[in-house]
Amino acid sequence: MIRAITKADFELFWGTFFEVIQAQETYAFEPDMSFEQGYNLWCELPSKTFVFEQEGEILGSYYIKANAMGPGNHICNCGYMVSSAARGQGIARKLCEHSQHVAKDLGFKGMQFNSVVSTNVVAVELWQKQGFKIIGTIPQGYNHKQQGYVDCYVMYKSL
Repeated sequence: MIRAITKADFELFWGTFFEVIQAQETYAFEPDMSFEQGYNLWCELPSKTFVFEQEGEILGSYYIKANAMGPGNHICNCGYMVSSAARGQGIARKLCEHSQHVAKDLGFKGMQFNSVVSTNVVAVELWQKQGFKIIGTIPQGYNHKQQGYVDCYVMYKSL
């Protein structure tokens, strides 16, 4: 089930969130941020945040927000995380599909991912299957903890 997040949900999701930012493989978030900083970033700053819950366990989450202000606020941006134990089960796909419906309901005309790390091949392929196109490359835009500086992609889909 995908539903709006609560603070209690984020407390349950914090282990996944912290694991992802500590890995420094996909998100350009400070790896040592506190719970409150993470909650603010993931749950309070975006327009909406959702969780994927199954049998009382929070297995994934995403946020949606305008990618820019003013004349650029018709394009949204989303971020997705899935627990390592639940990867490969189609949860990210379900979250992405849900986010596109929510984006349309909120009046967004397109969805843009600003920095998809090129070494995150599973995500790049999933977003492409969802209809996203790579519209640009940021050379050495991410300092991967294991691989050093790697490219990032800007990906876009019209809604």
